[in-house]
Amino acid sequence: MTKDTTMQLHGIHHLTAVSADARGNHDFYTRVLGMRLVKKTVNQDDTSAYHLFYADGAASPGTDLTFFDWPVGPERRGTHAIVRTALRVAGQPALDYWAARFVEAKVPHGPVREVDGRPQLDFEDPEGQRLTLLDDGGAGPFHPWARSTVPEAHQIRGLGPITISVPDLAPSDRFLLHVMAMRQVRRYAAADAPGVSVHVYEMGEGGPAAELHVRVEPDLPQADPGAGGVHHVAFRVRDDEYDGWVERLQRLRIPSSGPVDRFYFRSLYTREPNGILYEIATDGPGFATDEPLEALGERLSLPPFLEPRRAAIERGLKPL
Repeated sequence: MTKDTTMQLHGIHHLTAVSADARGNHDFYTRVLGMRLVKKTVNQDDTSAYHLFYADGAASPGTDLTFFDWPVGPERRGTHAIVRTALRVAGQPALDYWAARFVEAKVPHGPVREVDGRPQLDFEDPEGQRLTLLDDGGAGPFHPWARSTVPEAHQIRGLGPITISVPDLAPSDRFLLHVMAMRQVRRYAAADAPGVSVHVYEMGEGGPAAELHVRVEPDLPQADPGAGGVHHVAFRVRDDEYDGWVERLQRLRIPSSGPVDRFYFRSLYTREPNGILYEIATDGPGFATDEPLEALGERLSLPPFLEPRRAAIERGLKPL
């Protein structure tokens, strides 16, 4: 398979995880983490479940941490899975602030330490979702939320590197290089597991908002999905690049969902050889398509094709 350098992804678009407690999830991500609920909608393939989107003050692509609300048991951790999600903050003072905040809020967390050359702070949400706050040096755009519970200087700026675990690097490496058009740029030893190597792939202009970290862990069991786990990760493309990616996967004979219109963005789903679900998503049209920017997330939003079923859908959802 010949590497095609004419197309590229531009970074992390969003990450979608699983919660079995929508109310507790909403409380943790808005009150403790100070993120903005920018879209309260439903899983378009399972309208009995919320799909909650938390992001920065402007609902910018690349800042969305999203959750499906499903009544499932906890994830059994293992490989063949997305295992850690980084959230970017700016500077050591921000990490110090968060370490103290986590103590006060009784959030499970580790020490601030340097991993892959960057200071970071690992923690977990109430359902065991594995998260990291990572110092991005304040690089790139930032859109604070005026109503956040966190001071502007320490607010979460967006998604950072996403970490996956695979038992065998070779098939994932080929897929990332030749299908997803990423670049392998370095490797480092995992800080929490002796003998485990982590391979860093970047896209677009690179940097922490545009990296996928791949842990190679052949001795772990296969993960069993559940609450506290991750469903998929999405990568950014410009709106005018979407059709090219659809055609690319078809040309390379890569099984995919084909074009999917999510109303707020267009999507394209595929699984890499170790079973991890990837999505390619457009930056537009965005979450302000059906409600004012200043009022995002305040009511249940439904795409037009679900609007006729609003009354029934609302009856099936729990209040947040």
